[in-house]
Amino acid sequence: MAKFRFNFRSEVLGYYTDVTVVIPTGSFRCRGPYFEKPANPLQKQEEKEFYTPGMKFQTVYLIHGGGDDDTLTYRYSNVEEAAERNRVMLVTPDIANSFGINTRYGVKYMDFVTEELPQVIEALFPASPLRDDRFIMGYAMGGNAALGMAVNHPELYRACVDISGGIGMTFCPETLKEELEGDHFKTYFPLYLSAFGPASEIEGSEYDLRATTLRRRAEGYEMPEFTLICGSEEFILKRVRADAAAMKELGIPVNYIEPEGYGHDFRLWDAYLSRALDDLLPLARGSVTGKESE
Repeated sequence: MAKFRFNFRSEVLGYYTDVTVVIPTGSFRCRGPYFEKPANPLQKQEEKEFYTPGMKFQTVYLIHGGGDDDTLTYRYSNVEEAAERNRVMLVTPDIANSFGINTRYGVKYMDFVTEELPQVIEALFPASPLRDDRFIMGYAMGGNAALGMAVNHPELYRACVDISGGIGMTFCPETLKEELEGDHFKTYFPLYLSAFGPASEIEGSEYDLRATTLRRRAEGYEMPEFTLICGSEEFILKRVRADAAAMKELGIPVNYIEPEGYGHDFRLWDAYLSRALDDLLPLARGSVTGKESE
């Protein structure tokens, strides 16, 4: 696996930001006499594809949790190994504690991830620009961000996996309004209020995923496939269950998984980030263009 952390100036955010990208180079080999026999006889080169000029990969945009950055996911989980095993690119932007939204305090993180970042990634890295080759997933804050981004921009993603995303955007806007009007976030996490703004303005906004779904359908867009995952011991369980039920009522293709005995931590996130790549996302598990037979 090749791993890059690069820094560029985002015109949407208005500042320089970090992005981690991983590419499954361990699954590929070169042509020529030198490479006909493996340097290490234990290597199984017969299972590898050839590098081909112009080859592209399916790409999973992986959104980190609250309090994390673009590196922590790779340090606390085995998702990089899973990406290599499934021959898929991963892209993790640093979105701070933004909930992945266009915040009311003026920084447009959703526009950054959904409009600017794909153009940068597809220009600089071997990422396929096709919707069928683009996916989004995340855990905790990043799970909710992935959910909201996929609903607001169904034209971008074939499928979405939301792990533990029970705070933020929702298909039940009354729940978010109650959170913004209650004392808990005012006392312990006022950033939540400043990001989402007044409770009176939630209904019908891009944070109201029910209204957004209806709006996007009216515009002729088809929703991606969704998987929602929440551990049986998570404090957000009721909220995630309600979102999954509301999605089914709307006819959105959604698979809800509730692993028994898991809480809101990396024991769950590590297991299901890998499972998402192994069998929850419809991946090609190889290069998708420029591929030649041996």
